[in-house]
Amino acid sequence: MTVLALQSSNGIALGSFPSDGIAVVIGAFGGLGRAFVDRLGGESVFASVIGLGRSSTPPIDLESERTIAEAARHVADMGADLRLVIDATGFLHGDGFMPEKGLRQLDPAHMARAFAVNATGPALLMKHFLPLLPRNGKSVFATLSAKVGSIGDNQLGGWHSYRASKAALNQFVRCASIELARRQREAICVALHPGTVDTGLSTPFGKAGLDVQMPVMAVDRLLDVVDSLKPDDTGGFFDYRGSRLPW
Repeated sequence: MTVLALQSSNGIALGSFPSDGIAVVIGAFGGLGRAFVDRLGGESVFASVIGLGRSSTPPIDLESERTIAEAARHVADMGADLRLVIDATGFLHGDGFMPEKGLRQLDPAHMARAFAVNATGPALLMKHFLPLLPRNGKSVFATLSAKVGSIGDNQLGGWHSYRASKAALNQFVRCASIELARRQREAICVALHPGTVDTGLSTPFGKAGLDVQMPVMAVDRLLDVVDSLKPDDTGGFFDYRGSRLPW
C-alpha cells in the first residue's frame, strides 16, 4: 500500500457559502471526521464548527433516533444558520464482521449492522437536520458514500452488505434531495465518494501499489467538491475529483 503523504493546500476558501453560519461534522471522532473538524475549524467562513459523535456533548448515535433528534435541537438552538453538514460515519468491518467474499458468507446480523449505520442512520440524520437548512443562500448536507455502492460500476461482486447498504444510502440521498428542493431551493443534498483514505476503515484492505490518501488531503479534495456544488447538483453522487458516479 502506497500512502500519498501529500501536503494540504494553503486553504479551502469555501467562498460559495454565506459567512457566519454553522458547520456540523457527524462522526467527528473517526479518521476522516477529525480531519474535517480540524480543517473547517481553521477556516473563517463558519462562525462555529460542531463535531458530533458518540462521545460529544450532546452525543449522537446513529442507532438511536432520540440522540439524533436531540443533537439537531442543540444545533437549532444555537440560533445561527446551519450551512454545512458533513456525515462522516460508516461501517465496513468490526464487531467480528468482515466484508463478505461470496453469498455463502452472508450473515443477517452483519447485514443489519451495515444497514443500520450506512443507510438507516444517515437517513435519520437527513430527517432531523435537513429541515434546519436555511431557505436562502447555499447550504449543503453531504454524506460519505462509496464507489462500491454504485450498482452500475459493480464488476467484481462481493462485499454484499457494504455495497447494498451504500446503494440504499444513495437512494435516500436522491429521495431526500427531491423533497428538500420543494422548500429550500438553494439547499444541496449529495453523496460523496472520498476514495481510499488511510484510516482504520481501509487499513485491512490495502494492496501493494494502491494509492491511499492521507485524511487531510482527502478532506481538502472533498471540501473543494462541496465548494463547487450548485443547486442543480443536489441529489447527485460525486467522487473526490467532482466527477459524477453512476448509480
